[in-house]
Amino acid sequence: MDDKDVRRHHRILMDNRKSCLISNVNDVISFDMNMVMLETDYGLINIKGKDLHVNRLSVEKGEVDVDGTIDSIIYSDVNTFKKKGEGFVSRIFR
Repeated sequence: MDDKDVRRHHRILMDNRKSCLISNVNDVISFDMNMVMLETDYGLINIKGKDLHVNRLSVEKGEVDVDGTIDSIIYSDVNTFKKKGEGFVSRIFR
């Protein structure tokens, strides 16, 4: 089965560059006031801006709600950042 066949539905809803709701998030890689990095089936999402806050994280639904001034949302390949199967906690304690 091709990798594209097993991907779940993914959506980003942004409201006036002040908030966004992102669905189908597998993992929160990192976050601070200037950047939020998320992992999805479609790759990493890097959100850059000012005064960013992760207001809501629903692990069951895979949804993340980010507020602040959003300057950019960039996708990149998930394999460029981490090894397959390596989790957030193991990357922190390297």
